Amino acid sequence: MAAKEFDIPVLPTYIEIPEIKEGIMEGDGPFKSSEQFQNPLGFPGEKVDNWQEVAIEKMGELKSKYRSVQVFLDSCVKCGACTDKCHYFLGSSDPKNMPVARQDLFRSVYRRHFTFAGKYFPKLVGAKELDDEMLDDWYNYFHQCSQCRRCSVFCPYGIDTAEISMAAREVLDAVGVGQKYCNQILGKAITIGNNLGLPEPALRDTLLDLEEEIEEETGVAVKYPLDVKGAEILLITPSADFFAEPHIDGLIGYGKVFHQDGVSWTMSSYASEGANFGMFIGSYDIMRKAALRIRKAALDLEVSRVMVGECGHAWRVAYSFWNTLTGVGAGATDEFGLKLQNQLDSRYPQPQHIIEYTHDLIQRGKLEFDKSANDDRTVTFHDSCNVARATNMGGIPNGQFILPREVIKAVCNNYVDMERSTIMESTFCCGGGGGLLTDDLMEIRIKGAMPRMQALKEVEKSDAVDTLVAICAICKSQFSKVLPKFDFDPYMIVSAHQLVSEAIVMEKPQTDDSEVEETTEETTE
Repeated sequence: MAAKEFDIPVLPTYIEIPEIKEGIMEGDGPFKSSEQFQNPLGFPGEKVDNWQEVAIEKMGELKSKYRSVQVFLDSCVKCGACTDKCHYFLGSSDPKNMPVARQDLFRSVYRRHFTFAGKYFPKLVGAKELDDEMLDDWYNYFHQCSQCRRCSVFCPYGIDTAEISMAAREVLDAVGVGQKYCNQILGKAITIGNNLGLPEPALRDTLLDLEEEIEEETGVAVKYPLDVKGAEILLITPSADFFAEPHIDGLIGYGKVFHQDGVSWTMSSYASEGANFGMFIGSYDIMRKAALRIRKAALDLEVSRVMVGECGHAWRVAYSFWNTLTGVGAGATDEFGLKLQNQLDSRYPQPQHIIEYTHDLIQRGKLEFDKSANDDRTVTFHDSCNVARATNMGGIPNGQFILPREVIKAVCNNYVDMERSTIMESTFCCGGGGGLLTDDLMEIRIKGAMPRMQALKEVEKSDAVDTLVAICAICKSQFSKVLPKFDFDPYMIVSAHQLVSEAIVMEKPQTDDSEVEETTEETTE
């Protein structure tokens, strides 16, 4: 299918509320999932005949199962505080990308079937039927939401559009209208163990090649262990770290940090993937299936710590959900969750982010850096939305903002923050999160990236920033694609641990002096 032509947004000096362009982002949405990808997840392979009945029944189930969904649907007073907060609305100008308008696609059907006024006076309260046209709007516009939750920061009632988007996608899957990208990935994750479908031999070969490259470059034998029983740390990282730039440079950094600390660690071929797209499609059951692989790996390998690599929604799922999904953290009630609780070392955060680990080593003086190794860079940091608005680090207020910046500043001399209203809790999404990182959504990805690109352009002009750091695999993949569209170098996006890797002073293998002396004497004789 030929790619649709569209205009790349022109970066303004500052972000303004755009002039409304009705229906500019109307369309078919992303590629739909097929039976091949639907059935393994327990979803119908195609749109069911009684889809309206199934959809309304599913909405009723979600309303009862997740109390927040009903609260959010009932609470909105159309105050307008969220209208200009969505990066997709700012980039596309389509009014249905205003968070309140996107919510109303779902809310209007909810009111028609689950409220007294909607049943008997539908026109008075904006209640609507779920017909084919509405279903098409659901599929299109709920896949123009990255579930970044920026709108919720500014909502006086705390309404979380992400939960409405998740609920809508779960209904869509239930009637057989799923998204190919997310569901294909989930199938690989819950059957093979990672989003790429890499089997154990391929993963092992990749890590062995990496060990050879690092030793050749540094002279230090940094190991990337796989399936080592009894290791202290189990590292769960996004599968992008195994093969693609700039992700793999972050993995190199993890290994160097572990090596310098002298800790035993391992990855698991059974559960090598940190990312969990079950959250994107709103399915708690699918999210749990993926997470349980991590629990099994931790139990089988008898590790005492579980650590998460640089991935935004992997950390969100780990931080916010693993305790109840798996027992990594606290709150387990089943046999295996309780067994894991007894196995994990309570002296450490469970789970722990790799940034927390590296930051702690820096604070304790266990790592040495040559910051001048990064003097050719002027660096800024992109707060990934799932980390910024759904997690914490270090057990301190705003630790998710503080710790990454302190790690970056510990390894480079030239650091600049972007404009305050575009970072930290108010950060703009990269534009590719929430299951949108697929080429059939390139238009909305590019338009949604515009607010972040605008803030980046300003620090490029004012401070000659040439390096953008992110601790999220989706952000890094998204930026690699969209940066050139806005006249940036695509290679300016890097992992935080890439900077760590470049600055860390590695201990070379020690030569035995007696052996040197003995060899010298033999040579002399």
